[in-house]
Amino acid sequence: MPTAIDHLNPPTGQFADNIIGFARALRAAGLPVGPGAVLDALAALDVVDIGNRGDVFTTLEAVFVKRREHALIFAQAFDLFFRAAEEWKHLLDSVPLPDHAKKKAPPASRRVQEAMSQGSRTETQEVEQQDVRLSMSDREVLQSKDFAQMSAAEIAQVTRAIEKMRLPQAELVTRRYKPDPRGLRLDMRRTLRTSLRTAGDIVDIHHLGRIEKPAPIVALLDISGSMSEYTRLFLHFLHAITDARKRVSVFLFGTRLTNVSRALRQRDPDEALASCSASVEDWAGGTRIATSLHSFNKLWARRVLGQGAIVLLISDGLEREADDKLAFEMDRLHRSCRRLIWLNPLLRYSGFEAKAQGIKMMLPHVDEFRPVHNLASIEGLIAALSSPLPPHHFSRIRSAA
Repeated sequence: MPTAIDHLNPPTGQFADNIIGFARALRAAGLPVGPGAVLDALAALDVVDIGNRGDVFTTLEAVFVKRREHALIFAQAFDLFFRAAEEWKHLLDSVPLPDHAKKKAPPASRRVQEAMSQGSRTETQEVEQQDVRLSMSDREVLQSKDFAQMSAAEIAQVTRAIEKMRLPQAELVTRRYKPDPRGLRLDMRRTLRTSLRTAGDIVDIHHLGRIEKPAPIVALLDISGSMSEYTRLFLHFLHAITDARKRVSVFLFGTRLTNVSRALRQRDPDEALASCSASVEDWAGGTRIATSLHSFNKLWARRVLGQGAIVLLISDGLEREADDKLAFEMDRLHRSCRRLIWLNPLLRYSGFEAKAQGIKMMLPHVDEFRPVHNLASIEGLIAALSSPLPPHHFSRIRSAA
C-alpha cells in the first residue's frame, strides 16, 4: 500500500536533493557533515521505510551524529525539517516555515533556524564570498572595537571568534611525584623492585618527576547593568576554555552571588548561556561587590581556591556602598588565591584614573589590572595566563601560609 509521501521519491531525484539540503543545514549549524556522510545516508534510507518517521530519524542520526553533544542539534534540526509526514515537501523550500514552526525555538536550535533561514544556495555563497573578502584592516577594526559599540552582526562574528579561542595549559607544579625517566629524584622503590628480577643486580635506575596540573581558574563576573554586555561575551570565552580545562569555576554577582559553574559545563554554548541566565535573578540590576565577595569568601573560597587557583575578577568597580568592608574582602580574596587579575572595561579610556572610592579600595589588592572590552584584550589575557608567574607571587604565597 503506498504511503502518504511516496510521491516525494520520483525518478528526478528530489528525495536525494532533500537529504542534501538537510545535510547542508546541519553543516551550517556546526555538525561535521561531509559528502561521504550524505552518500551513506542515501544508501541507508534505501533499506528502511521512509514513511516511518522514527526509522528515518534513527537512520539519519546514526549516520550524521558522531559526537554526543551533536545529538541535541540534530534532533532539533530534524524536528524543524520533518514536522509531519505531509510537510516533507518543505524540505528544500523550508522558508517560510509553517505557522506552528515559527514559535520561539530552544536556545541550542538557534543555529539551526539561522541555517534554514539563509535563503537560496546562491545567496549563501554570496555571503560567504563577502566574508572571505574581508580586508586585513576590517579584521583589525573588529579586534579593537569595543563590545558595547558593536552591531548584532559584529557581535555574532566576535562570538564565533571567541568560541574558537583556547587557553594553553599553563602547568602548575605540585608537590606530588610520578614516574618520569627525566626526573631528578631517584625512585628507590621501583629500582629495588626491578633489581629482584636480576638477582639483586641493579640494571635500570628509575626516577621520579613532579606532577604538573593546570592551575584552577575561578571567575567572578559582575552582571550589573553597565557590565552585562561585557560579561555575556566573556562567558563565551569561559565556556570555550571549560571544554579543555575541567577546573573552571564561574560565579555571577550583582546584588547577590550565584554559582553557574555547572550550567556553563553544558556542551552547547547557547544552551550553557541560556542556563546561566535562567539561574540568575539579578541580571542587569544593581551592584553590591562587598556583599558578593563576602559570600564567596565565606561559602566558596575553601572549596574552589585550593591548589593555587587564579582568580579573574571582572567588574568596573563602581560600588555604591564602598567602605572598609570592601577593602577587607578584597584583601581576604587576594591572600586566598595564587594570582588575582582584575579585568575592568573602564581601562578602554586612555585617560582613566582611579577616582571612584570603590576602585581605590580594590586596586591595592590585585596582582594585575587589565582591560576587557574587545577581542585584543581577551587575547592579551590569554597570553598573561599562559606565561609563568613572576617570583614575587611565590614569595607572597609562602609568607601568607
